[in-house]
Formats: sequence, structure tokens, C-alpha cells
Amino acid sequence: MNKFEQLGLNESLLLAIKDLGFENPSEVQEKAIPVLLEQNTDLVALAQTGTGKTAAFGFPLIQKIDAENRNTQALILSPTRELCLQITNEIKLYSKYIKGLHTVAVYGGASITEQAREVKRGAQIIVATPGRMQDMINRGLVNIKNIDFCILDEADEMLNMGFYEDICSILSDTPDEKNTWLFSATMPAEVARIAKQFMSTPVEITVGSKNSGSATVSHEYYCVNARDRYEALKRLADANPDIFSVVFCRTKRDTQAVAEKLIEDGYNAAALHGDLSQAQRDGVMKSFRGRQIQMLVATDVAARGIDVDNITHVVNYQLPDEIETYNHRSGRTGRAGKLGTSIVIITKSEIRKIHS
Repeated sequence: MNKFEQLGLNESLLLAIKDLGFENPSEVQEKAIPVLLEQNTDLVALAQTGTGKTAAFGFPLIQKIDAENRNTQALILSPTRELCLQITNEIKLYSKYIKGLHTVAVYGGASITEQAREVKRGAQIIVATPGRMQDMINRGLVNIKNIDFCILDEADEMLNMGFYEDICSILSDTPDEKNTWLFSATMPAEVARIAKQFMSTPVEITVGSKNSGSATVSHEYYCVNARDRYEALKRLADANPDIFSVVFCRTKRDTQAVAEKLIEDGYNAAALHGDLSQAQRDGVMKSFRGRQIQMLVATDVAARGIDVDNITHVVNYQLPDEIETYNHRSGRTGRAGKLGTSIVIITKSEIRKIHS
């Protein structure tokens, strides 16, 4: 009997899990799946990205959906279109042996009429970004008044991106007696407020310690003069020829400038920031996933949806303001049990920030 079977999952899910090659449930899966299967409850789970949480809510959700009823029964909200598509793909893989179960992704930057048509055909699960979801509700293209489940994934990220009003408004459009499952890496005040307002006595689970970095990431810092920052970055790349990394800058302008310099100096680099069109961003991500790009220079917001395996280094070209941002950045490496390194390039005046 495999470990997933012990969690109470049914045959069609176990088949899909076997196809995917999952052997042992991660900590968040072990803690969340039995609770969500056995009880009709609200849940607050504190878990970093890269811990397997899509399956932690995806498996029990799929098991509880009635595939013969074509009405929308679940809504999953996630911060970016990249994440939205990723969750949709994973749910489709998990539910491939369940006839008649349809999952539709709803996000900006693609045809709203096409998405509405797919929903109308019968989508028991909708995975959406808050902005586009709100738009669909306003236009009467979707009905979530009778859903049984609402999942907020990466709740802290959604609120960071300014979706508080949208989320409140979307949740107000759902029935009171549904189950709400909230997943978040951190618990800032706004997330706690949403939990308080829209959830009743949720079960709480915490994976790893709150706000800590992960154990598979080692942290290094290099102290340089401000004008030598770029030289230091080049030296890091030269010292690690197999580097596969995300380099974080604070502004779009710095991001673009650093990427251009790297390209000029013969490195496989590209920039990812908000001034790129969606097609450009998709192109950059595709080359990064395919490893044609070894150094992806990005802003925090643009890097939100990045979930790429085997990233060896995260480089903080400049330190972020918040420790939480630093944990989010360094969480891009050392995923799924692999080792990674988070590097900070700092000037003398910033050393005290590191020690704090």
C-alpha cells in the first residue's frame, strides 16, 4: 500500500499519481490531504512554494467534485497567469482518469469570450487570476453562486499585487456554506483579515517554520564597492559555468540594463519585467525553461510565477526591502529537495541589513 493510499485517496487518483511518479507525499500533502478528505472544513495552510501544495489541495478537491454534475463547483484563485496555467495543467494531469471532469483556466491577456465559452461547456473547476475573474463576474459570464470549494493559492502574493478588493468582491459572490482553503507562504495582516472575514474556524497547518528560508538553500554574500556590483556578478557567473539562475534587481530599468550588459559580454542572459509584452515574457520563460538562457534577470513582480526546476543560484543583485521578499526570492532555488545557493551582492553600507 503506497503512502498516498494511506492518505485516503481513491483509485483513479492513485493511478494518476503512479503515472506522475510521485512516491512519497510531501509534508504539506501529508498534513492537508487527510483533513480535507475527512472533514468539510475551512483550512489555512502556511507553506512555501515548491512544497507540493498544488497536489495538497488538488487531490482532495478532485475526489470531492461530482464529475457528473457540469456546474462550476470549485474556484481556485492564483496571483499570475503563469501560476494559473500551471495549476490548471497539474489538475488536468491528476484528474485524467476521471471522465467528465473539466478544468478551465481564466486569466488576462487571452480571449475572454473563448474562456467564457469553455466555462459554459461545463467546467467543474475554474482556476483564475482575480482581475480576470472579477471581469467575468461583472459581465455575467460565470456563475460561482453555488460553488462548494474556494481555494486561495499564494494568498500573500495576490494581496501584494493589489488584489485585496477583487478577492473580497469575488468571495462575496460565493455561498457562505462553501469550504475555503487558503494557502500562503507568509501571514501578513491582510491575509489574516481575509481569513477572519470569509472563513469559519479554519483548521490551521504550518509546514516548516513560519517565514524561514528552506533548509536546502545555502546563503552567501559578497561585499563589494557599489560600482563593482556588475563585475562581481560576472565573476560569479565565470566561477560557476553551469549556473542556471535568476538574478533579482529592484527596478525595471536596472533589470534591463544588467541583462543588456550581460548579453553584450557574451553571457546567455535575458530580462523579465513588467514592460515586456505578454508574448515577449512567454518567449523569455520558454527559453529559460529550455535552458537557452542561463541567467534570467528579473524584477520581483515579474518573477512571481516562475516555477522552474533545478535553478542552481538565486542572485540578489540588490537587496530587497523586506525579509519576506528575500525568502520568496531564495525559494526559487533548492526546490523539491535539491540543493541551491542564494547569493547577495552588497556594499559596505548594506552589511547591517544582512545581519538583521
